[in-house]
This record gives sequence, structure tokens and C-alpha cells, in this order.
Amino acid sequence: MGKRKLEIMDTTLRDGEQTSGVSFSASEKLTLAKLLLDELKVDRIEIASARVSKGELEAVKQITEWAASENYLDRIEVLTFVDGGISLKWMEEAGAKVQNLLTKGSLNHLTHQLKKTPEQHFSDIAAVFDLAQKQGVTTNVYLEDWSNGMRNSKEYVFQYLDFLATQPIKKLLLPDTLGILTHTETFDYLSEILERYPSFHVDFHGHNDYDLGVANIMEAVKAGCHGLHLTVNGMGERAGNAPMASAVAVINDFLPEVEIAINESSLFKVSKLVSAFTGFGIPANKPIVGDNVFTQTAGIHADGDNKNNLYFNSLLPERFGRKRKYALGKTSGKANIQKNLQELGLTLNDEELKKVTARIIELGDKKEKVTKDDLPYIISDVLDSDTFQQKVFVKSYVLTHSKGLKPSTTVSVELNGKIYEENAQGDGQFDAFMNALRKVYHSEKLELPKLVDYAVRIPPGSNSDALCETIITWQDNNTDFTTRGLDSDQTVSAIKATEKMLNII
Repeated sequence: MGKRKLEIMDTTLRDGEQTSGVSFSASEKLTLAKLLLDELKVDRIEIASARVSKGELEAVKQITEWAASENYLDRIEVLTFVDGGISLKWMEEAGAKVQNLLTKGSLNHLTHQLKKTPEQHFSDIAAVFDLAQKQGVTTNVYLEDWSNGMRNSKEYVFQYLDFLATQPIKKLLLPDTLGILTHTETFDYLSEILERYPSFHVDFHGHNDYDLGVANIMEAVKAGCHGLHLTVNGMGERAGNAPMASAVAVINDFLPEVEIAINESSLFKVSKLVSAFTGFGIPANKPIVGDNVFTQTAGIHADGDNKNNLYFNSLLPERFGRKRKYALGKTSGKANIQKNLQELGLTLNDEELKKVTARIIELGDKKEKVTKDDLPYIISDVLDSDTFQQKVFVKSYVLTHSKGLKPSTTVSVELNGKIYEENAQGDGQFDAFMNALRKVYHSEKLELPKLVDYAVRIPPGSNSDALCETIITWQDNNTDFTTRGLDSDQTVSAIKATEKMLNII
């Protein structure tokens, strides 16, 4: 008997983007889509929800254009809704060919959220299938809240699956939407469905609310499911989804009956890039991709190694592409940068490469070396700047900090072609800068958004001359948005993040 092929669907760009405070730009989505399919070798990617926004439509168009040219279009999936065909119109405009239709997998959701009978719901769904077929769109179906459905209204789930068996469905997607399943329930529920409906291709979609995401996907595979939905770094709503890196290691090491196409050695670089694009740091102790997980306490380790590898397991860092750095700095040519990009599995067009090279040279003037670890931050910073038209320029500033005196800042800002200059004091240099900026905006009767969160980080593996990324979350009319700035000086990186905010508002 050959091994059973298990499909991996990555939903970082759709479910992962539902992580609070995360939003990918179109160019970031395209970069990640290419990386996931070409480099990590996932089988399918779910990249967006239909009808979300104009920006989302643009991102999906860019991905489907690229996918069509690579013959990947059937591997690109979009979440859609039972809405009389509005989602399908959106998909047509976006150039997508596979819909993952969100339907109700529990009687509770159906009765209280949709306020419909099962028969009404099924007839609405049948109409969507009909339209999709006419449009040449393949339909997979999500049973939202399926895990609660199995626990509390199993008759409804089977009534619904009996109906779906009469429809042209490609894949059945069974999510533990609220992350409530234990491993035994996962195994039992999926075994029951796979036995009763042997012709369905069944995917399991696990959430991690009790930190059981990986345990549950193990049991789903043992029960015989055909596919798993995972996200890079376990991104996703609430506690997130079952994490890609841990799931892949577990499948490869403990589930010999199945095989997956994932390229293990790319897990780390993809993880780092997603972290840089989202501003979500990876906990140092996160399995496989955390900074500390391959660091042993030296004395004990050396002694144990001498006594027959006492501190050794199958998780070798080399498996996951962890090692080696190339320095980058102001003397880097494009070729050197290309080499580092290749190692990260990234492709940039000439225009983007030029911008990144210019940025590295500029940063190389300020610090001794730029490392490969810095690259995702630099790319994110450069690509991010393309998403708005710059109309506000922080022309110059003087930041003073003297012992016994309050920090003060003088700032010169160009706003709609006019130069303003103000001076202010504050609790720190950045606070003084913001106070001076407020004076400028007040003089024009303009309000600045409220600063709600301020985080600073340096790329892992860097040292005292590291690049510094400041991530600031702002609140404007009750909506939150995030901007990032990159520089070798912490206050300057915060000022750059603020300049981006000024242009966005």
C-alpha cells in the first residue's frame, strides 16, 4: 500500500488576516501567495473573503493573474457567502475560479443567526451551486460551527450532508469554528462522517482556543480526512488556527501513513516573512520557528552529547532551513541582495529591487551591517510605502534631550505644499515631536488620530547596531490602523511610522 496523499490548504491570507490588527497590502499578499505555492509547496491557498473591500479585490486580481500564468488558478480559493450570487459576481471580477461557500453547520447558527429553516437554507444553497456551475466556478462548502453542530444537533448535520450529496460539491470543509473540540471528539466525528459519506473529499479546519489545534489535526488525519487547513505562525481569529510549522513536523514524524508535499526547509523563512508583514512577533519559545527552540543550555548539553546524545531529538534545525547569515550593507550590489532574497524564497520586480537596494544603501550608511534577517522588514517598509500617495512630508526636526530639562522638539512639516514649523516639549523625544505636530495640525483646524499602541522590535539575531522597527497603532473615528517605520534610530523609526500615518489620514 502506498502512502495516502494529504492536501494542505493554507489560509493565512484569509483566516490569518482575521487576526485582530492584521491587514496585508496587495503586494504583500501577492508575495506571500507566490512563496506559499512555489516555495513552501502547499496544495491550495485561501486568499480572501469576497465583497470585503476594493483593496481586497485588487489583491485577488493580482494573485489570479499571476496564478493563471503559472497554471495555478484551481489552487486559489476565495471565501464566499450564500447571498444570491453577489459573491460570485465579485469572484468573476476578481478572476477567481474556486469558491469556499460559508454555510451553517449547526442548527443553533441557522436558527438564531439566519433565522431560517433547514429547507430554506438548502434551497438558497442549491441556487448558489446552480449559478456557480453556469459561471464555471468550482464549489467547496464550509459548514460553519460544524463542531457544535455534531455535538448538539447531529440530525441537522446529517440532514444537510444528505442534501449536499445531491449537489456538485468538490470538497467538504469541516471547521471547528470556535475551537471547542477535544482530540477524541475530532476523531469520532470525522470517522462517522467519512464512513457515512465515503465519496466526499473532507478537509478539517482546526482552531486553537484550547491549544488543541495540533492534537486535533493529528486525530483528523488518523480518522482519514483528505485535507487540513493551516496558517503560518497559527495566525487567525482569537487564539488562531492550527499552526503550519508544528503540524508539518508532527505529520512527517508521527503519521507515517500519509505524505504531504510541504517543503519543510522553507517553514522558517515563510514564518519570518509573515511575522514582518503582520507586525506580529513570533514567541521565542514557539515550536519549530521560535528563536530559542534550537538553543540548549551549553554545559549540560555538551555533557549530555558526550554521553550518547541524551539531549537530542528528531527536530534538527537544518530540517527547517535554520542557519547561516550573509551580511548586507552599503557596499551590497543587487546580486548580493538577490542572493539573500533567493534564500528567503522571494522574488521582487526590478522596480521593487531598485527601491530595496536604495533603502539598504541608505541604512548601511547609518549602521555597520544589514543582515538577511533585516530584509523582510526592509521589503515590507518599501512595499508598504507604495500603498499611499505622499502628500505630507516631515522635512526636518531637532530632537533635544538634556539632563534636568524636559525633552523638546522643533519640527518642520510640509502639508499640501505649505511649510509649517513648531516647537514643543514632552515626556520624551517622540512625545515632544507629537506635541509639535499637534500644534501644526491645530493651526489648520485638523485633528490627529489617537495613539493606542506603540511597539518597538529589532530583527532577531541583530546586535547593538541593529535596525529598529516601530509599529504604531492609531485610532481614527473608532477604527484602528497600524503603521510601521524602519531606521537604525528608535525615535526616527517612530517618526517615519508617524509620517506614514499622516499620509494615510
